[in-house]
Amino acid sequence: MASNNSISKYDWQYILSASLLILIFILTDLIGFIDKEYFYFVPRLISDQPYRIFTSILIHADLNHLLSNLGGIIITRYFLMRLGIKSRFFYLKFIFICSFLNFFVIWIYEKILSYFLNFYPNYAALGFSGIIYALFGFLLLTSFYGKKYFLGKEIGFKSNYEVQKISKTICLIGLIFSFLPGVSLLGHLSGFLVGCFLFLI
Repeated sequence: MASNNSISKYDWQYILSASLLILIFILTDLIGFIDKEYFYFVPRLISDQPYRIFTSILIHADLNHLLSNLGGIIITRYFLMRLGIKSRFFYLKFIFICSFLNFFVIWIYEKILSYFLNFYPNYAALGFSGIIYALFGFLLLTSFYGKKYFLGKEIGFKSNYEVQKISKTICLIGLIFSFLPGVSLLGHLSGFLVGCFLFLI
């Protein structure tokens, strides 16, 4: 296996993800070619515009928001290399599946609010952090127990005490950070739960 700090044959997944986020930010915030309002996750619009499930993870509120999520990609790449990744497509498959499952968890939460409290939340959500938190949840459990297969495909993850210690600290800090104003606590928690669920299947 390549050393953790060198370029590996798996890095195209992270480079593609980061490059797409940067490109979309350029088109939305720097050039203004794309209006972000058409791509937010807005609960009341999802039934008519389901594409927002995917587009909402590609756009960011500002440069700091983008940089924090790019940092998350770098951190998860480091963890995956330390765990001994053996899959060229794991990262992209994980992102695709998480987009659906995050939406499903949030949808259930909103339906519960609507049914019991007669309240339907009206908000807009955006950013890649839900995916990052899903990866943190998945990798935290993987660092304890390892995981050889994901959806029938070999990924070759082994338990790792170093990743375990760092990921526990990051998850705790991330949870505290999620309570700050303007941060989507629901998006982060749903992502983390989805990541834990994906580890178990």
